Amino acid sequence: MSGLNKTTCRRLKNLQQISSVWEGDRRPLSTLSDGLEQTAEGSSECIIWVDGSEGIVRSMDVISPDMGPEAIVRALLRAMEYPQSPGRPARPAKIVVRDREIQFFLRGVLQELEIAIDYVPGLPLIDELFRGFEEIAATRQPQLPPQYADLLLSKAYEIWNYAPWELLADHNIISIELNRWDVGTLYASVMGMLGMEYGVLLYRSLDSLQRFRASVLTQDSFEAMEKAFLGQDCLFLTFGKVDDDSEDDEENDEFDLADLSVSEIIPGFGAVHPFEGMRPFLYEEEAIAVYVALEALHRFLRASYRQLVHNNFPVINKRYRIPIPLDGELKPTATVKVATLPELASDLLEMVDLTVEEDFDESDISVPLRDDLVPKDAFLSLGMIPWESVAKLRSGVDCYQSMNLKEAGEGMPVILIQTTRPKAKVLIEQIQTAGGLKGICFNPGEDPVEGEGYDLGILQTQNSTLYLFGEFPEADPTHIAARQKWDQRCKKIQGYCGLIIARGLKGASGGNPQPRDIMALFETRSLSAKELGLGMLQLMPEFEL
Repeated sequence: MSGLNKTTCRRLKNLQQISSVWEGDRRPLSTLSDGLEQTAEGSSECIIWVDGSEGIVRSMDVISPDMGPEAIVRALLRAMEYPQSPGRPARPAKIVVRDREIQFFLRGVLQELEIAIDYVPGLPLIDELFRGFEEIAATRQPQLPPQYADLLLSKAYEIWNYAPWELLADHNIISIELNRWDVGTLYASVMGMLGMEYGVLLYRSLDSLQRFRASVLTQDSFEAMEKAFLGQDCLFLTFGKVDDDSEDDEENDEFDLADLSVSEIIPGFGAVHPFEGMRPFLYEEEAIAVYVALEALHRFLRASYRQLVHNNFPVINKRYRIPIPLDGELKPTATVKVATLPELASDLLEMVDLTVEEDFDESDISVPLRDDLVPKDAFLSLGMIPWESVAKLRSGVDCYQSMNLKEAGEGMPVILIQTTRPKAKVLIEQIQTAGGLKGICFNPGEDPVEGEGYDLGILQTQNSTLYLFGEFPEADPTHIAARQKWDQRCKKIQGYCGLIIARGLKGASGGNPQPRDIMALFETRSLSAKELGLGMLQLMPEFEL
């Protein structure tokens, strides 16, 4: 065992030595684990140093159980030099501990600091502190009522494994009529299709859902967004990562929970109310209602998969008898009505489009060109598919826009956009909501800062909105050759072309989608830059080239 080095000893001896007696100890935190930082093994210990004379905590550390006695010394030195407020730097006259091994270890390390180190069987101040901690832990509201915790967690993992966000966007609202537990109808909104946040929001009123959506679309500050969030009236199930504070996640802005194994996913339950704020736990009746609602939603999605897997949101009504996880006065089953709300879904999506149009001001930029349609990480390709493959796609894809093309040449020139299935569904739905695809165009652009020229790929929807889908350096020989073939093929079929949207970006067919991966084929016009009349576009700083 080595002692303190001479430099450290001199520094500590320069501290004022006070007549206080300090208590020190190292204790397991198994009874307090819900409220304190955990190690990877799920257990931890606390090192605490207390000034018994002043009655203040000078330092406290939560450590792994396998850390050696050196951790006790580190905490003590910090208690001397950098104590927690209101303590001031000082060196005690005496230290008392209740562990003989700790006593002997400290005597060996601190022998030059003129501090008496004694053994006592009890540490009254630290004992009292831990009794208080245990009382707080014992009275802390659990996230879920114990009798329903296993059922709800099991149901949450069923929802995660089924991945309803691959079927539903957050505006595809499903009503779940309970008429029990002070709940009439819950309105379920599934989060996760955009690969950002995953979960199910169960709004207790349609008014709350609509007000929240309207508020979010009109707020542009953190404070306003927080106010809108806390104004919701809903129960929720959300999903997070087991160790959500890891440095790797902070460095990866594109982190997606869906890429993790189920063992790394942890469900969270809670409620939001305008008068209560957000609370990360459910009371007993709320837990029952959430369990029954999630079970009904899960059954509904399984039974309606074939109808929902296509790129629409039809009228579907189902009725289920769900077992109630409770003995006593309540009946053994509850009758639950579940239904899609396609009109509401259209209204919510239209609300977003109107807000975007209102926020858009052509005077702010040189041209009304948006870049929020095609996912940033999508795979893009200019190419051609043979006519026999086109024929198969026309009858096999979920979404097809026909232009009654006359076949000529070797095949149809196409733009391929491959992304994940949820993002592909959103992309397709946005084009459909805009009335379909009006045309595809390549328009010249330049970066005035770098002095480089670009060939800008643009999609125009039937409502005349222009979307940027790609920025190709005009000096790139590969793109030059692809553009020449594109123009020749479009000319052969009288100025027409196609847009293919495929899934499977993160799978084995990433970058090379197979026929089963293709979700949409839009036949459309190949527009010239002259037809659009945009002229030379200057790329502004917000276009990240």
